[in-house]
Amino acid sequence: MSVTLLAGSATASVALATENPAAAPAATVVPTAPVENLIVGYKSSATEASSNTAAADDAAAKGKKAGKKAKFDRRLGTGAALVNLGGTVAPAAAADVMAQFRADPDVAYVEPDTRAYAQAVTPNDTEYAKQWDLFEPTAGMNVPGAWDKTTGSGVTVAVIDTGYVAHSDVAANVVAGYDFISTSSEARDGNGRDANPADEGDWNATDGECGVGSKASTSSWHGTHVAGTIAAATNNSKGIAGIAYGAKIQPVRVLGKCGGSTSDIVDAITWASGGSVAGVPANATPAKVINMSLGGPGACGTSYQNAINSAVARGTTVVVAAGNSNANASGYSPASCNNVINVASTNRAGERSYYSNFGSIIDIAAPGGETRRATDTPGTVTTPENAILSTLNAGTTTPGAEIYKPYQGTSMAAPHIAGLAALLKSANTSLTPAQIETAIKANSRPLPGTCTGGCGAGLADAAATVAAVTSTPPTSGRENTTDYTIADNSTVESPITVTGVTGNAPAALKVGVNIVHSYIGDLKVDLIAPDGSVYNLHNRSGSGTDNINQVYTVNASSEVAKGTWKLRVNDNAGGDTGKIDSWNLTF
Repeated sequence: MSVTLLAGSATASVALATENPAAAPAATVVPTAPVENLIVGYKSSATEASSNTAAADDAAAKGKKAGKKAKFDRRLGTGAALVNLGGTVAPAAAADVMAQFRADPDVAYVEPDTRAYAQAVTPNDTEYAKQWDLFEPTAGMNVPGAWDKTTGSGVTVAVIDTGYVAHSDVAANVVAGYDFISTSSEARDGNGRDANPADEGDWNATDGECGVGSKASTSSWHGTHVAGTIAAATNNSKGIAGIAYGAKIQPVRVLGKCGGSTSDIVDAITWASGGSVAGVPANATPAKVINMSLGGPGACGTSYQNAINSAVARGTTVVVAAGNSNANASGYSPASCNNVINVASTNRAGERSYYSNFGSIIDIAAPGGETRRATDTPGTVTTPENAILSTLNAGTTTPGAEIYKPYQGTSMAAPHIAGLAALLKSANTSLTPAQIETAIKANSRPLPGTCTGGCGAGLADAAATVAAVTSTPPTSGRENTTDYTIADNSTVESPITVTGVTGNAPAALKVGVNIVHSYIGDLKVDLIAPDGSVYNLHNRSGSGTDNINQVYTVNASSEVAKGTWKLRVNDNAGGDTGKIDSWNLTF
């Protein structure tokens, strides 16, 4: 199978003061907002520096002179005294009390107990204002609200794509990758596989060059566009801002002239996630997130599924584009594979992009843009400002000058989710791929527009998802990680007892399942409610595919949430065994 890329183009810091009587006097801090407390630093020779009683007497006396009820509250870790003004007072009134302290030669400094706030500062990148997909309230992904907690540091994202063409707005975040194109004529670099993932261009000189119906085209530099969306350098006074700008990009080249082969992509998935590939050196920086903005027609094959399952088992989250055929994604691969986060595209109005694939297998939607409306003449570009701006190259065949350009496609939607996955993994390193998928779905918001055919859980919301995984455990502690052996022709149950939840379970109860088994076609998997009701999750499908590692959604609104829930696994054949590795419930 040959696959192609899935895109279309278009034209406050807080200073900690310490007492040092020998140092030069600190600058006078003047209140500019109402004040409730003052911080008073006494010189070490003063009695008030060590005696709370003396500090209390001094505060009361100075407050009285200024016409305020000041009182000693507590001693700070620096030794300074916190003085309460008896409630919030105007800046001028606070200044009067501060003047009394400043007039005392035993006082080293006095300053208002001001407030600090999370600094969600707008990036200074020159093209940031055009990145509606990150910040617009209607259909943006609410990314800036996540940056106070995480920027993706410590996480490597593999971009399995056309490779990488040098761009100064991405270069600082690129780590060593690999070129997996095994055919030199398709690679255009004079050889087969090698350690240089440089994008040599994927242009086609003539119609029909890549098969019946194929058209001549210029080079797309597709992998570099995807990489910029995920992790372009940010606050560097140029270009665009990356979603996970603290993360690293690992370019893994699989698409060249006329696309790429399944065999090369499967090896790329394996290597990127830390697996071994014959003849290829080990990956020194295995990726915790893989982005695949590529695909082709046909259901997911065993080769793809086995590689993806193994990557997920190594702890790597795999994100794929749904496809651009305005069709059911179940007919496209790798979009139809299990254990992936399958991403549909939305436009600037929050509707499904006219080209985006859809269906029940879609997990989530993210901005992919539209350079024209569905009713516009095909091939025209009428709304380039409504596409996704990212890093690119001006070369029509071989590399030229670096540029920025808007593209549209589920290829552009997928890296939004890959970037979000990197933010989550950085914020909470213990998260599994299943928990990352659950968190993204559970904290999405309804599409502001329409999506005929199904766009998954909704529009991803970066700030809400990051907040959820950093404030509470992603499964609210409702997880069983004890191994339960699945023997041939047997039934096993793993329990989770839910407490602290009132009322009924939700209509979209998330059930994360991680089963290690060498032939999932043998297995029937059910969720058992506290009252004994049975909800089937998996029923002997998948044939010889290894492992189940995915999140199911169950309408459990008729069930009381509190009580003991069970995951029941029935093995219906001989010859293959395994275990329930873990499972969780997210209410």
